[in-house]
Amino acid sequence: MRKLVYFVATTLDGFISDAADSDPTGTVFNPEGAHAVPLIAEYPEMIPSHIRPMLGLTDTAPQHFDTVLEGRGTYEIGLAAGVTNAYRHLRHLVFSTTLTVVDDPAIELVRTDPAERVRELKAEEGLDIWLCGGGTLAGALREEIDELHLKVYPVVLGKGVPLFGTQPSGAQPVIDRYALRSAAPFDSGVSLMTYERISSR
Repeated sequence: MRKLVYFVATTLDGFISDAADSDPTGTVFNPEGAHAVPLIAEYPEMIPSHIRPMLGLTDTAPQHFDTVLEGRGTYEIGLAAGVTNAYRHLRHLVFSTTLTVVDDPAIELVRTDPAERVRELKAEEGLDIWLCGGGTLAGALREEIDELHLKVYPVVLGKGVPLFGTQPSGAQPVIDRYALRSAAPFDSGVSLMTYERISSR
């Protein structure tokens, strides 16, 4: 059975975007630096389709994932930039209860229970499944996440979009425990930290 991997950039204080939930690339998270080439080599599938030719990645096969999941907010960041499908090289699903249509027929819009759809995806053959954002979808899929691959940037925001979204008030606290599998620091100050789920309560 393939795994659901939450692979995302985060600040030291656990935010994946600023309080306005705007595109953090180039503002909160600098894509350039000593971490860029090694991360692209390890995860070439993370590079959006329209940028891949510029980096010589047009025919580069995925290393980890053949499927990508996005929430509405993450998907709409691409739309605002005129990109209707940032991941044409992957099977692409967008999860939203408010959208009724997406702008690319290759994208599957999921308006039902995200956890149920992810369990169906896990049962299929293929590479692992990349949850690329956002925090609300990660919170909804928290029990289904098998691994965390975190690009930790040496940045503190103080407030913003949390890694796992905002939990409902009065929700019963749940502790998910992960084991550290690898840590790769780069001279830019960014570290790639990978964790594997060991338990939840």
